[in-house]
Amino acid sequence: MKFVDEAIIEVHAGNGGNGCVGFRREKFIPFGGPDGGDGGSGGSVWLVADEGINTLVDFRHERKFRAQRGENGMGRQMAGKSGEDLVIRVPVGTVVINTATDEQIGDLADHGRRLLVAQGGHGGLGNMHFKSSVNRSPRKATPGSPGEERELKLELKVLADVGLLGFPNAGKSTLIRAVSAATPKVADYPFTTLQPHLGVVRIETDRSFVIADIPGLIEGAADGAGLGIQFLKHLARTRLLLHVVDVAPFEGTTDPVEEIRAIEKELAEFDRELLHKPRWLVFNKMDLLAPEDREKAAKAIVRKLKWKQPWYLISAIAREGTWPLCLDIQRFFDEQKLAAAEAAEQGA
Repeated sequence: MKFVDEAIIEVHAGNGGNGCVGFRREKFIPFGGPDGGDGGSGGSVWLVADEGINTLVDFRHERKFRAQRGENGMGRQMAGKSGEDLVIRVPVGTVVINTATDEQIGDLADHGRRLLVAQGGHGGLGNMHFKSSVNRSPRKATPGSPGEERELKLELKVLADVGLLGFPNAGKSTLIRAVSAATPKVADYPFTTLQPHLGVVRIETDRSFVIADIPGLIEGAADGAGLGIQFLKHLARTRLLLHVVDVAPFEGTTDPVEEIRAIEKELAEFDRELLHKPRWLVFNKMDLLAPEDREKAAKAIVRKLKWKQPWYLISAIAREGTWPLCLDIQRFFDEQKLAAAEAAEQGA
């Protein structure tokens, strides 16, 4: 199924039902008092996060959603039935934005989380509410109020612990295939990855993490060039970035140091917070270098960058060095979890 990470929809809450003008008409009471009932409330529109849905593709075909209108009030003080709420299920990780104000309404980051996006209208009042000492037979009732209407932009941000980033053909897809059961397309040309791929890396039965492979970035991605801009936002939820670098590029291609700095520039231009996330360098394709040159090449790059964070030397296609990398990632998350638990305990 084609991955769709953005959609525009219109939501219309139900209008409230109108109040009724009515009078008692019973045997021996030909001119009874007012007994018009109230209108029912209109149904509201809710978005609910559902982990069973992983794409917004359905919203490309169905864009307008309308909740049920409240019924009008009736005589004998009978209120109209309220309209049913409309529940729209969306993938976990959906961010909801009001297009009119460009304001974020909510973030459906957990399964089952609900978000009210359009409030149903209130029912109108029947004429029984307007009876007074000077007006015993009011012929006044109020109409129901209209339900809210909104145009919403839905943005799906992939929920992953680890995000892979790097230039096209750095070996990100090969790496995710090597460490998980995910099977993204792998080929020797740019932009093989046209959509995010998620893979679960299982260290032990109860210890695992999710890794996301996104399309390779190119210079100008933050300004809309290439495919990367569509997926930079997916990195926002990750806890760790793995910056995959081709340690043995072909002659005449970009220098690895220049590629790393170019991607750092794109991250900073899109969102400076991404640049401050934990980011490890992963030098890939070490199998293309002679054994005695591998560490020397990686250290030369690290030295030029004045790199302070962890770095690793691997061959994804040969699955060399990938398991120690995964163990260190899991250890990093375990330490984060422990630190968070200790902080919560101290704050209690």
